[in-house]
Amino acid sequence: MKVPKALFLLFSFLIVPLISVTAQIPDKTTESLIKPEVEITDDIYWQVKAYHPDVKLLRVKAVDGKGNYYDVKAIQDSDDTSLLNVKALVDGKRLPIKLIIIENDDYYPLKAITEDGMIMDVRAITEEGLKLPVKGVSKTGNIIHLRAIDDNLEYYNIISISPFGEVNQVKGLKMMDSDVEAIINGVKIFAHVKAIKINSKEL
Repeated sequence: MKVPKALFLLFSFLIVPLISVTAQIPDKTTESLIKPEVEITDDIYWQVKAYHPDVKLLRVKAVDGKGNYYDVKAIQDSDDTSLLNVKALVDGKRLPIKLIIIENDDYYPLKAITEDGMIMDVRAITEEGLKLPVKGVSKTGNIIHLRAIDDNLEYYNIISISPFGEVNQVKGLKMMDSDVEAIINGVKIFAHVKAIKINSKEL
């Protein structure tokens, strides 16, 4: 049966963007990324993961003083996906996630900050339940590169993944030359944290 030209063009318009999006990540991980835990309401919540080139994906969670885990999401609130806020979802609130300044630390740890100035760790969680620290480890221009680091000094990049397989890289972003970018709820901030669309092969 001959397919009408208009129907063929409509099919091509819908399927080609989908192929180009899912091609950004290895085929064998696509199914594991589209999970029921991804919440879509008025905003679109992107999963935040620690990524290793051998296709390991680790959960990234905020952890309170009692060891409770909370979701970390990149939040899309418009059609523009080039720069997304990254937040910890804790008890119905969206807490800021920032790189903070710790004296005598060569790196800048990634933390969530509560309204009363308490600091929550942000960790990558292995299958064995190990909680790997996530830190800003190097700087290119005003971009701070984030890594989860295990005991063998193996590095994982931090990425965000949309419900449709689109991938952004999670980075620190400096707006000022001074070490202290801002003070949020009494905590000194080194850099903001965003999910950024970067055309590179860094993944």
